[in-house]
Amino acid sequence: MYKLLTDLSIIEVSSFVASPTAGLYCAQMGAEVIRVDHKAGGLDYDRYMLTKEGRSLSWENLNRAKKSVALDLRSAEGRELCVELAAKTGQCITNLPEQSFLSHAAIKAAQSGDAPDLTSVRIMGWHDGRQAMDFTVNAASGYPLMTGPEDWDMQTAPPVNQVLPAWDFITGAYCAFAMLAALRHRDATGEGTEVRVPLGDVAIGTTANAGLMAEMLYRGSDRERLGNAIWGAFGRDFRSKDGVRFMVAALTAKQWTGLVEAFGVALPIAKLEVEVGVKFSDGDDPRFKHRHALFDIFQNVAGSHDYKALAALMAAHGCTFEKYRTAHQAANDPALVTDNPLFGPSPANPSGFEYPAPRSFANLPAHEPADPAPAPYLGQHSEEVLAERLGLSSGAIGKLVDTGTVALSDKDR
Repeated sequence: MYKLLTDLSIIEVSSFVASPTAGLYCAQMGAEVIRVDHKAGGLDYDRYMLTKEGRSLSWENLNRAKKSVALDLRSAEGRELCVELAAKTGQCITNLPEQSFLSHAAIKAAQSGDAPDLTSVRIMGWHDGRQAMDFTVNAASGYPLMTGPEDWDMQTAPPVNQVLPAWDFITGAYCAFAMLAALRHRDATGEGTEVRVPLGDVAIGTTANAGLMAEMLYRGSDRERLGNAIWGAFGRDFRSKDGVRFMVAALTAKQWTGLVEAFGVALPIAKLEVEVGVKFSDGDDPRFKHRHALFDIFQNVAGSHDYKALAALMAAHGCTFEKYRTAHQAANDPALVTDNPLFGPSPANPSGFEYPAPRSFANLPAHEPADPAPAPYLGQHSEEVLAERLGLSSGAIGKLVDTGTVALSDKDR
């Protein structure tokens, strides 16, 4: 965590991945992010995988460094408290529908004269109001039908979904950026902003930014499946003599030269250049067009060396490569985790399970990063936030607890 946004408080009412990610990134930069959930937990509170104590590891990691308020969001009084918290705070991130009790208009109507003009960021499904999730917008994006073995037929072979909910995480990061952009505008003008970010637009817009949409329209057809090859450049997975699979990428002249030297294949590549009438040092185009012949040359060498020897050669020649790991291997890899300053010591996680936790991805050399903060227990900060934000007395809060409108920490559930 860094302390760059310590003067910023945000109310977050969200679930699943994209919306909590936006709040998480703000919290990691020092913002006070107050997550408001239904008193029994939001839709993602028990999201798989659960520890034997019933704590969600997904929820625990997406809500680090936040505060938690638990209200009966099915009751009118609980919803009014939620709206009042957002109105008094002036900043809100949510993925609740616009026509819900937490609409921008409803929050703004509840604001008093001394509150900063409301800035809200709302994550939606599609721009036209249809529901969407990462896995459904991914189906619409075209990518699952470009993924898979090279010999799979485009028309009859099945789609291959990506396991990582990438559109959710991209959307969350974009929403954190949009929130700060809107706040910068408010600092300059005094005007708040309603920001709506459809998940589907992030997906289709990203394909357009990547040039994929223009490519499809220009070529008038779909791109072929490439297996593990890199589109438009030289790169693929190879297998060493001892069975280790590793990925190689050569997108620059330096990377290509280093790879040729590391594998000792200058002569067969020179011979291939004469046969096909190209110079592979000229760039991506000839290397991509003749990738199959090049792959055979490199695989022939890879298959006659153990990975350790190959890795030493590639490292010595400045190649860009990495061996494949299972997720379990990655989580236990010293280079990725224990020796990586990104990770700090395990905080006091609600699950009681100790494991390395990531700090902010950004490295600010002039600032000392704090150790990772834990996620809160559901309702852990209900009393504190209602007292500080709404000025409620302990007696008033006690009555709300007694009536079931407010819930306190579920630490001992």
